[in-house]
Amino acid sequence: MAAVSLNGGLVTLIEHIGVAMEDTSNVTLALADASAFEAFKQELKASFSVAVEETFGAVEASLIPSDADIDNSLTAPDAVVHHILLDGVKVGGAIVTIDEATQHNALDLFYLLPSTHGRGVGYRAWQAIEQAYPQTRVWMTHTPYFEKRNIHFYVNKCGFKIVSFYNRYYPLPDDEERGSKAHKLEFFGFEKVMR
Repeated sequence: MAAVSLNGGLVTLIEHIGVAMEDTSNVTLALADASAFEAFKQELKASFSVAVEETFGAVEASLIPSDADIDNSLTAPDAVVHHILLDGVKVGGAIVTIDEATQHNALDLFYLLPSTHGRGVGYRAWQAIEQAYPQTRVWMTHTPYFEKRNIHFYVNKCGFKIVSFYNRYYPLPDDEERGSKAHKLEFFGFEKVMR
């Protein structure tokens, strides 16, 4: 069984074997306001749960950002919350922290609904973020060590370099002060030098 959709005259064929060609739809960003934060949190947690379940066979709550961790990112000084839109429909979100003085900016949280995975939407969303902040000198982010899809995305698709391995001996900066459980997990830290 195959699904066919027409996008601007282009035919995208998705075979039953699960191989998808790149989606040619339009990906844009929209600023999110505080009234959207609760839905943002729930969608982010559901999206992160997919990788945890694929890796460990069950969703383990300690491997998914807590409400408190997400709230800290949503309300951090200099945080900007974006919806990711695919042809005007919300399919994900991103929280970036913009340091106007140094332009060493951070991608704090980034998610896409699982239905968009493997279609090039994430890469185009990342390009939209880069274009929205052209003064950025360095982008920083991190992802759990077990998130192979994310590691591939950041390194092979987006051009980030792995610069740190966070673990119990070298915890994520500021996590212990925030009371986060993240310092108990292992993460890779990434940077992308823009200029």
